[in-house]
Amino acid sequence: MTAQDVTVGQVWAWLGAVPDPEIPVISVVDLGIVRDVRVLDDECIVTITPTYSGCPAMGVIADAVKEALHAHGLQARIETRLSPAWTTDWMSESGKAALKGYGIAPPVQQAIDISGLHAGIRRRAAPSVSCPHCGSAHTQVTSEFGSTPCKALYKCLDCREPFDYFKCH
Repeated sequence: MTAQDVTVGQVWAWLGAVPDPEIPVISVVDLGIVRDVRVLDDECIVTITPTYSGCPAMGVIADAVKEALHAHGLQARIETRLSPAWTTDWMSESGKAALKGYGIAPPVQQAIDISGLHAGIRRRAAPSVSCPHCGSAHTQVTSEFGSTPCKALYKCLDCREPFDYFKCH
């Protein structure tokens, strides 16, 4: 198979099966890391954006994307785009549901507040994060830094379970 024999939609579908190396229940597509797919001549060009600058998983993700396309007989080139910066707004609803099922509270607010653009810069209030285990909103932040820089550590004051919260940014 050559790149000319496939559609961009097929490539997106194949990449939808590539898991995030740190959270394997969510794909790199559902996480919003894959920004663009182009099929040109004899290769697929996939543009990715890290969840934060310096994310150590990006090399592993790039290799996994290449392997997924090579499995379909395609050559792949990975381009990394840092601007605009990744935001949790790019996560799919099915990806957020997968996070919750895995025990990680998904982002509960949009990272970009359009209403605040005209009013100037303002600090957001801390979000009300529900426990992914019992659903209680009676939670508190334990640390702004969780198991990865993308997450904060919370605990549920009802079921007493600790959990990660995927921070908005």
